[in-house]
Amino acid sequence: MPSAMIALNKAHYPVTALGPGRRIGLWLQGCALACPGCVSQDTWAFTADRRLPLPLLLAWCQDMAQNGLDGVTISGGEPFAQPAALLALLQALHHWRAETVLNFDILCYSGLPWSHLQQEFAPILDLLDALIPEPFQTHRPTRLIWRGSANQPLIPLSALGEERYAPYRHLEIERRPLQIVVDPERVWGIGIPGPGDLERLEQQCAERGVHLGDVSWRG
Repeated sequence: MPSAMIALNKAHYPVTALGPGRRIGLWLQGCALACPGCVSQDTWAFTADRRLPLPLLLAWCQDMAQNGLDGVTISGGEPFAQPAALLALLQALHHWRAETVLNFDILCYSGLPWSHLQQEFAPILDLLDALIPEPFQTHRPTRLIWRGSANQPLIPLSALGEERYAPYRHLEIERRPLQIVVDPERVWGIGIPGPGDLERLEQQCAERGVHLGDVSWRG
């Protein structure tokens, strides 16, 4: 079992809005890209208090998977900002997958350009089934499923990835799915909100007497 530490903002199961099927969602902490319009600014800071042992995270994943698992989605933050931890996580997921009957896929988001990822992080890409790269661009809205802007491709990277994701590469949808999670400390959404979705959510909450304090889409 890897002994690495990994900086994690949050984890959730089941995630149904970021990839096919019922998935584990892992949002890694830390991002220096600061894309304008990012809805996850709470994941930007590189803070030591978000670090936890990788075996602890893997144990949680294995516990969640007892209810069925189709995939793991890794987002952030910028996952490739902690390449050693990301590599250790992917190696552990592959080891777990090989030992079980769970045929889950691994999808990763990155705000880095595809060409840069190919040049700098080939060993990590070899362990992914699919990737959605490129920085978020507010001026290029899209209806493509699971993507925030039109410049972001969905790239299968393995035979399993091709099987699972080929039907979705160019799929457009009218309304993007969003999951709302309420925990003791915060209310947060899972998915890719469309233009104006979060403002409408905030307005609807206010109309019901619920006023949002600090929100992740405003710095």
